[in-house]
Amino acid sequence: MRDAFHEDLDRVSDQLVEMTRLASSAMSRATTALLDADITLAESVIENDAHIDQLREELDMLAIQLLARQQPVATDLRIVVTAMRMSSDIERMGDLARHVAKVARLRFPHSAVPADIRAIILQMGQVAERIVEKAGSIIAAKDAAAARTLEKEDDAMDDLHRELFVKLSDDWQHGTEAAVDITLVGRYYERFADHAVSVARRVVFLVTGEWEPESVTDHEEAEDSSR
Repeated sequence: MRDAFHEDLDRVSDQLVEMTRLASSAMSRATTALLDADITLAESVIENDAHIDQLREELDMLAIQLLARQQPVATDLRIVVTAMRMSSDIERMGDLARHVAKVARLRFPHSAVPADIRAIILQMGQVAERIVEKAGSIIAAKDAAAARTLEKEDDAMDDLHRELFVKLSDDWQHGTEAAVDITLVGRYYERFADHAVSVARRVVFLVTGEWEPESVTDHEEAEDSSR
């Protein structure tokens, strides 16, 4: 019975890692769609977000069943409860990739990104992809030490976000519509990275039993879930 329980715990971890893989792929493809005005790619990101949502639902149902049947304690209990919170963070990361793809679709056949902003958006997409891939590795290895270093990647995203706003406020010549698009897109990338950091902090809690403050506020989580 306990062997089956621990197999289920391994399944929970594997499913979280798969969700990070899908979120990484979604943001990578959304970035390409945004920069290249690729409507086919944008539509695929939007449609495939349902797969991440489904994985979250399956994982949460499994976690609830484990709580009801096994009544886990100590580390096992932390794994089950924390997995449900991490699945929520990763699911929202998928939503944010979908939001980026929707901006690409909205402006098709033109690119929503002015030429002088392309390099920043490309870098933001690369950082987003890198940070979620690291989050997946941290989950798989339950590596608290690596989890604590993930904020350095988030700092890189914050720097790019600030650079983007300098561009927006420094003699912007691309009109109001483009300014709104870029403001929203920058926010989506920044929030994507914040959720990855939240996942990493939950891994620290899972391993150590010590809670570290989150960068994602309740207000921001509500804002994401309402979109």
